[in-house]
Amino acid sequence: MTATDERRRAEGSSGALGLSAHPDGLRTLYFTELWERFSYYGMRALLTLFMVAPIAQGGLGFATVDAGSIYGTYTMAVYMLSIPGGYIADRILGARRAVMIGGITIAAGHFAMAYPTLQTFYLGLILIALGTGLFKPNISALVGALYAPDDHRRDAGFSLFYMGINIGAFLAPLVTGFMAQSATFKNFLASAGFDPGLSWHWGFGAAGVGMTIAILLFMRRAHELPEPAPVKEVSQALSADVLKGGLLVIAGTLALLGLAMLSDSEGYTWLRWMFIAIPLGGIALALTVGSQDARQLAATGVFFLAAMIFWAIFEQQGLTISLFADQLTRNDVAGIDFPSSWYQSINPIFVILLTPFVAALWVHLGLRQPTPAVKFAIGLALLSLSFALLSPAAELSASGRVSPLWLVGVLFLMTAGELLLSPVGLSTMTRLAPVRMTGLVL
Repeated sequence: MTATDERRRAEGSSGALGLSAHPDGLRTLYFTELWERFSYYGMRALLTLFMVAPIAQGGLGFATVDAGSIYGTYTMAVYMLSIPGGYIADRILGARRAVMIGGITIAAGHFAMAYPTLQTFYLGLILIALGTGLFKPNISALVGALYAPDDHRRDAGFSLFYMGINIGAFLAPLVTGFMAQSATFKNFLASAGFDPGLSWHWGFGAAGVGMTIAILLFMRRAHELPEPAPVKEVSQALSADVLKGGLLVIAGTLALLGLAMLSDSEGYTWLRWMFIAIPLGGIALALTVGSQDARQLAATGVFFLAAMIFWAIFEQQGLTISLFADQLTRNDVAGIDFPSSWYQSINPIFVILLTPFVAALWVHLGLRQPTPAVKFAIGLALLSLSFALLSPAAELSASGRVSPLWLVGVLFLMTAGELLLSPVGLSTMTRLAPVRMTGLVL
């Protein structure tokens, strides 16, 4: 930690709202994550709509149930592969190298989806899932490494980092949605001699450009970022115990993926309860061990359960809410039509607008702020209210397309819940996780 960072830490909560009041590395990670999320949400805004669009309109023509299954499996894989991604970073690569390799893999996946074949579509999804598994937990671990455990700026720093995520997430659907769905861009392609039916793939390509920018920004300043834990040379890190542990982590992850996919099959839906029973069993086992690391892992398990429930519902933005917006909502303002994928920008713009107030609130309250558990509980309650509001909108849609304001209200409540859970959850995990397992826990 530099002398400047020590001075800023000593200042405590004063001035902790801007990037300049935080460690210098936060700026690099802020903009890297901004462009990585541009790529991810730019692609996600199109994914379900592209799969269900008729072949004559350049889509894949999949049935809604099949598109939903692919979307769910892909989203699950993206986050579940963070488990081996975190382990590999903790024990072999280090967080910085994991982020770099992951980012390059993600970019390759987006560019594969820009090529219009079914094979490259699936290849792209696989590459993005693998790359995100390396990238996502470890860039958060790098943010945590910028702060001392008792630094009161930590939650505010993660909130600012989260705002960077959402600036990318706000811009991405506007750009990729315009390229994929708008008549203006389709006419431009036709006038330039390109097939307008391939506009979806131009949107996927734009997401790849965003990821490329993210990696270039990261590579420029990566050497200045502190690692969450000491990093060995790869040749030294590949011990028998590390390889054995890695194989167990990968096998366990693949088993969970297989279990989740099987639970979608008729007659096996009861397996979904295993996703509650397994974490509860892990928490109980950790408590019986009694060591400090075990107690910390038990605490993270409780937060994990709450986060799992939250994100299972929140991720419907890319599936059921996306389809509701496309098929049951009026997609115009003052008579001007807009792509249905633009609804995906509402959540991040609310995050951008609300984050400074939330960060200021935590800094103002200091040690008097609610505990992470209370913040999680309020976040879950707000998420429940959002779907309660969606219920009358669904009933009204039986008589015709409903006002866009219904989805604006739904997404506002979801965002308020998100801000009480997600950045706080990241911050809490970096504080609770044993040092040698930070990437794995995240």
